[in-house]
Amino acid sequence: MSKSFRDVLSQVKKEIRETTVHEVDRAITERRDFVLLDVREKEEWDEGHLPGATFLPRGFLEVKVEKTVPDKNTPIILYCAGGVRSALAAKSLQELGYSDVLSMAGGYGEWKNNGLPFEVPEKLTKNKLARYSRHLKIPEVGEAGQLKLLQSKVLLVGAGGLGSPAGVYLAASGVGTIGLLDSDVVDESNLQRQILHWSSSVGMPKVDSARRTLFEVNPEVKVRTHHTRMDASNVLDIMQEYDVVVSGSDNFATAYLVNDAAVLLRKPVLYGSIFRFDGQASTFVPYEGPCFRCLYPQATPPDLAPSCDEAGVLGVLPGVIGLIQATEAIKVLLKIGEPLVGRLLVYDALSMSFKTFKVRRDPNCATCGEDAHIDLEAIPEFVCASGVR
Repeated sequence: MSKSFRDVLSQVKKEIRETTVHEVDRAITERRDFVLLDVREKEEWDEGHLPGATFLPRGFLEVKVEKTVPDKNTPIILYCAGGVRSALAAKSLQELGYSDVLSMAGGYGEWKNNGLPFEVPEKLTKNKLARYSRHLKIPEVGEAGQLKLLQSKVLLVGAGGLGSPAGVYLAASGVGTIGLLDSDVVDESNLQRQILHWSSSVGMPKVDSARRTLFEVNPEVKVRTHHTRMDASNVLDIMQEYDVVVSGSDNFATAYLVNDAAVLLRKPVLYGSIFRFDGQASTFVPYEGPCFRCLYPQATPPDLAPSCDEAGVLGVLPGVIGLIQATEAIKVLLKIGEPLVGRLLVYDALSMSFKTFKVRRDPNCATCGEDAHIDLEAIPEFVCASGVR
């Protein structure tokens, strides 16, 4: 004897477990360990969804769920528009071996009727879909990742050799807000490597010249300029507005200042340094790995540090290191891949070789160690670093 859909649904609901919208709201509020799956269609998701939900439409559930939730003992709550599709989905997951599955009775409609909070995802415009189409094809980025980049804020400390390639590619990649901090003006000697600046920029403040270039690269990116010298009086106020910091300074004083302020604010720093044919890069995430002072506890003495005007640098070298910094920034912002946390990448342009060295966090570090005491005022004045930007 054939059964109607109503009969089938009635039987399914006897074989699965259901929960109420209020119980789900409580689980979200209490930050319980579970996965919340929205099994509706894309158009429904775009109109609004539960906070923290993962989008997995019913038509792809059986195909993709094992990648989305690899541990079959993970608690799962499913919901749809009214509770029908989620009930059928719960039955399917049980048959696939998932041991702790619930269907939210009443679905998203019941959730909204009870005045519970929901999120409406930001959408990419037609122009953004075209501009970032190659990003959207990458599973690790996709539309959600691109929206994250558009909402992100990156500070470039230095609009010179390293800040130039990093700034250009971060703007092209769609980082929504880029801060430029530099007190210098464009000099003719900068044009050999600092691609943010043009011949017509000579004499202009670097931040203004850089802003003009970044506007041409991507007019939708917001560019904030800080035409000032970073010091203890302003570093915290400036850096706290941004998600990550790209350190492209040419002196130890600024590098230490950025590092110590970043540890105080718990901001990741994408470090880079260049010298003649050599470059270095690392990623410092406070308390997840070492900081700059763990790598360089003390600055090079002034009599041993080469002058930034005298040392020289291969014009193309900052392009390599600056792009590594930009790549690391995107990885940190999107929480993808393996950033250079606890590793120092060293590049030799003459031999065209990369080497990676482990850097461990120093328990006695003056900035991030167990007994650290950060005093921004105590950082000494300008000392030329072991690299030029």
